[in-house]
Amino acid sequence: MFGLFKKKSEKEKLQAQYEKLLKEAHSLSTTNRKLSDDKVFEADEIMKKIEKLN
Repeated sequence: MFGLFKKKSEKEKLQAQYEKLLKEAHSLSTTNRKLSDDKVFEADEIMKKIEKLN
């Protein structure tokens, strides 16, 4: 109940963005391979930021 108004940490925000990009890349992989590769690249960049926070 008290965690209701807790804000997400920077790491949690980046993790959510990373997961979203991977889902988009997976859905694009059947229709547009180049866009899919771009999304995977963006996701990798975000993972590097997450690793720096640790």
